[in-house]
Formats: sequence, structure tokens, C-alpha cells
Amino acid sequence: MVAMNSDELEQRYDPEMAFRATGPRLGLLVTTALVAMSIYHYYAAGFGLIRELVHRGIHLSFVLGLIFILFGTRHHTGSAEIKKAWYRFDGIGIWDLCFSLLAVVATMYLPLLPPEIVSSHVGAPVTSDVVMGTILLLLVLEATRRSVGPTLPIIAIIFILYAVFGIYAPGVLKHPGASWPGLINHLYLTNQGIYGIALGVVAKYVFLFVLFGVLATRVGLGQLFIDIASVVAGRFAGGPAKVAIFSSALLGTISGSSIANTVTTGSLTIPAMKKVGYPAHFAAAVEATSSTGGQITPPIMGAAAFIMVEFLEIPYRDIILAALFPAMLHYFGIFIMVHLEAKKLGLRGLNADELPVLAQVLRQHWPTLIPLSILIYLIITGRTPDYAAVWGITACVVVGFLNPNHRLSLRDLVATLATGAKYALAVGAAAASVGIIVGVVTLTGTGFRLSFMVTQAAAHLGEFISAGWLGIWLTQEGLTLFFTLTFTAIACIIMGAGIPTTATYIILVSIAAPALAMLHIQPLVAHFFVFYYGVLADITPPVALAAYAGASIAGSNPFKTGNTAFRLGIAKALVPFVFVYSPSLLLVTPEFTLNSLLITLAGAMAGIALLGSAFAGYIFCKLRRCERWWLGSVALLFVAPGLTTMLIGTILAAPVLLRALLRARQEPVSVTG
Repeated sequence: MVAMNSDELEQRYDPEMAFRATGPRLGLLVTTALVAMSIYHYYAAGFGLIRELVHRGIHLSFVLGLIFILFGTRHHTGSAEIKKAWYRFDGIGIWDLCFSLLAVVATMYLPLLPPEIVSSHVGAPVTSDVVMGTILLLLVLEATRRSVGPTLPIIAIIFILYAVFGIYAPGVLKHPGASWPGLINHLYLTNQGIYGIALGVVAKYVFLFVLFGVLATRVGLGQLFIDIASVVAGRFAGGPAKVAIFSSALLGTISGSSIANTVTTGSLTIPAMKKVGYPAHFAAAVEATSSTGGQITPPIMGAAAFIMVEFLEIPYRDIILAALFPAMLHYFGIFIMVHLEAKKLGLRGLNADELPVLAQVLRQHWPTLIPLSILIYLIITGRTPDYAAVWGITACVVVGFLNPNHRLSLRDLVATLATGAKYALAVGAAAASVGIIVGVVTLTGTGFRLSFMVTQAAAHLGEFISAGWLGIWLTQEGLTLFFTLTFTAIACIIMGAGIPTTATYIILVSIAAPALAMLHIQPLVAHFFVFYYGVLADITPPVALAAYAGASIAGSNPFKTGNTAFRLGIAKALVPFVFVYSPSLLLVTPEFTLNSLLITLAGAMAGIALLGSAFAGYIFCKLRRCERWWLGSVALLFVAPGLTTMLIGTILAAPVLLRALLRARQEPVSVTG
């Protein structure tokens, strides 16, 4: 197998990073545009007073204009070859350059019109509005296909067809239908479509945090996290796997990308795990599962977290607090299974000469903590995310120029600004496409129609089950909620297999949030439920991109790696149900009390530990198949943590645990090293 560096792996497994090569003249122009994009967003957030529509238009013009140059019509896998032909300029087809220019014109047509003219056109679009809107609609779909993949544009096209031909839809989905000018009016001229909340959040918040993450990594913060994780966890049984968990958790605080996190830390941790005896597929799965936690780990979470801020109209500080304990439980679940696997295989930890010295690590790299500390402080004290990001970026640049380790030169700064802008292109195109879908949902009322269908199906199923002998313990209302959550989770995993987490979250929350609201679930809880299951798709076969990237580093079977990663991440599938039934886990809900939080945490950790033991097939000693099934079943009792369920679960699990302990004393398993 040919070894690849982290950039090549990202290009191969993440369509959002599949940039194609350009010649020197066009390359200089593209780099200039990328750097200008970063500088513009920094200025707009820190010093500018730019009208909302204009800001979103400028952002989208950068995104679409650059995508048609940097992304080819087919998925690019990292080859530096520049194709030459009479119809190409510096390796890029003339048609792509025309698309790029046309995208800029169509995007900026509306924002550059005087506000009073735009207002007068809403509801009565003129011919030029319809033409420009149609062009932009088509270019957004094509740009998204190139940068994200075909699934999201196909979904958007289905929604567009539904908007126009809704009169032919069956049953509750039927609606009067919209004319093409009426559809363009809603998607192009209002803030409910392409220029809607999704694009606004990406332009205002997400871009800045992506840039901060790239800069923080460049000045050495990522290396500091890896070294600290090695010091903390490396000496224990199966040490490199635990290092992978801690380093990915720490790196996740500055990176919201599962794949980027996987290839960054995985290039170090996966070979180390294989060296101490972990199977290749297990090593890759540990890294992939740990890395998916980056999108749910404060303070820098995935783009969906910032969109949640706008949807719910709450401070980002509250989102961070709400995410704190669920993220901890995710990593706790991985840690339990990794530890049990290490005990089962008898694996050693790292030797002292294989570990960095903490004092030396801190002495060399402590300045890199300054930007992150500033960012966290400003968010906790109530400043807006964009304000905090601007000062975090400023601190990164200052530390980079002054710190002798990982010193930042002017050329490095330019390259980092360009890289940060590159990483934000695909999410900008996806946000515009999601705006199309959301626009159709608001135009046709589809969200409430689908929500009604989901809750009705769950109610009928709950009624059927509660009518039998199970009705003695299970109520119809409880079963209706459980099946509604289950249907929503399945939809998130299926849709998340083909489109980015942010798009999955926005689309499904417009359907799931009304459905869960009908069952009296708080908006914050409903949004977090959808968010978590959308993230789970990165390690769920058949399209588990983070797992596949890890498999490439480990040289393991991708599908087997994906299955193992899903098993390791099973805690993430359990935790959302926990905070639905016990919202105090999210800290900022009205139900929060310290007592309920402690009970919920204890119950959730016990349930995750039992589930981890069942999947690992080990606790104290190897478990029999019937014992694994029993512990897995008992673990589900802890989904709704409470003193009663914890007591019942403990009583039911105790016989298996005691038998395993007795067998372990008779046949002790030694850990080598």
C-alpha cells in the first residue's frame, strides 16, 4: 500500500477537500482570492458594519467563484497533474472560469441593489430577478455536487420538484404547488432560501472558527494536545489507544471536522496502536470514533452548533455548556471499550522512553494555549462567537510571530489564511443548498406535514404494543415518544451517510423539531438529539468517511473498520436518549438540579459501561454470549436514569458481574509490559 500524507488522505476520503491543481498564473490568482476571503471575514467581524444581505452575498460569491476553479466535475484524489489543452487556462477549463464569473455576477446582483428596490421586488419579481435567481439556483446545485457530493443536490432537486408539482403529491403531502417565478421569489428574494439562516451562520461564525482552528494548529496547539495526551494516558494498558482518545478530544476543541481530526492525530496514533498489538481495523476505528467527537466537543464544535444558536436564539455559551457532559460521555464510552479490549488482548502501555516529558512539553508550547484561553474566556463572559473568534485569530497570529517554536513567517501566514478559506468553501456551498431545501419547507409547510406523519406512525405503533401484556409497564405516551425518537435517529443516520452533518441537522431538525415539540420535548433537547445522530453518520457504514480515512492509514479493511467504529461509538447512540429522558444532563434546561445531574451521570456511565462490556465481550474475564446479551439488555434500562431504574439494573447485572469476577480470580489475565 502506498503511504499518503494527511493532506492526500483528506483529499481522497473527504470530498470537501478534493482540490484540483492549477497552473502558476491561476494559482496566484486563487491564492490571492483565498487570502482576500479570509481578510474580508476578519475585517467584517471585527471592524466592519456590513449589511446582512451584502455580507452573505460577498461570502457566497467567494465560495461559488472559487469552487468552480478548485473543484473539478469529477472527484479529485490529490494528483498534482495539470491537464493541458487548447480549451484550458492553467489546467482549468474555460467553461469553469465562465461558471465562476457567472456565479459571482448572479450572487452579487441582489445584494448590490438598493434595499428599497429589493423590498419592492419581493412578491413581484421582475424578469431579471427570475433569470438571475434561476442561474444562481443551478450554479449552487452544481457547486455543491462538486464540493460535497451528489446526495445533497439530489435531495434539493426533489424538494424543488415537490414545490412545483405538489398538487400531485399523495395524501397529507399535497399542496397547491408554486409557479417557477413564485418559487424563485421565495428562494432568491427572501431570507428564507439561498440567502437564509444557514448561509448567514456560515458567513458570520463558521468561517472564522475554521480559520481559527487552522491557525491554532499551525502555531503548535495541536502538537501540544497530542503530547499532553501521551503524558496522561500513554503509560496505561493499551496506552496508544488511550492517547488517541485524549488527543482527539483535545484536538476536537479546535477542530470541527471528523476527517481532518482523524488524519491529523491518526498518522501518529494508529501506527503506535498497531505496534503494541491492537489489530489494524481496531486501531483505525478507535481513532475515527474519537475524532468524530470533535463536532460535539466545546468550545469549537461543528457548524451545526452555530446554526443552533440562530435557530434557538440563545447564546453560544449555552450551547457549549449543554454539550459538555454529553461529549464527556461519548469519550467515556470509547475509553471503556478500548480499556476492555486492551485487557482482553493483554496489551502493554508505552514505556517511559516512548513518552514525552510534561515539563518540557509545557515549557516549549505553553504560549500556544493563549489564543484558546482568550477565545474561551470571551465566550464564557457572554461575548458573541464572532467577536471571540476575531480575538482568538489575532492572538494566534501574535503568538505565531513571537513564539520561537512553530514560528510563523509572513509566507506561512499567507498560506494558512488561504488554507483556512479553502476548508470553508464546501460548507458554504452546502449551506446555500440547504437554504433551498429549507425554503421549500417553509413555502409548502412540509415540515409540519412530515412531523404529523412521524408522530402518527409512532402513536399507532405505541398503541399496538401497549394494548398487549407490555402495557402493564409501558404507556402509550411513553412508547409514542420512544418510537418518534427512534424514527428520527434512523432518518438522521441514513441521511447523514450521504450529506454533511450540518446539512443533515438543518434538514431533519425542520422535520423532527415540530414532531418532538408535539410530544412536549424542549427545543434545545430536540435540536441536540438531531445534531448528535447526524454526527454519528461519520462512523456508520456503508458511508463512514472518518473510518475509511483511518482504515487507509492502518491498511485495514474499510468496511470492517466502519463496523468496529460504530460499535465503539455506540455510547453516542445511547446518550441522546438519555438527555431526552433527563434534560438536566444539558445543564441549561429548566429541569437542571445538581442532584438530578449526578443521578443522570451515574446512571448513564453505568449503562455505557455495561453496554461497552457487552460489545467488547469482556469484563474481568471473557464473557459468554448469553452474558453479553444480558448485559446489553440491562444497559438499556439506564437510558432513563433514575434511582429506581439504577437499582433494578444493578440487581439484574450483579449475577453476571460476580460470576465474571470469580472466573477472573480463578484464571487471571496478565497484562504484558
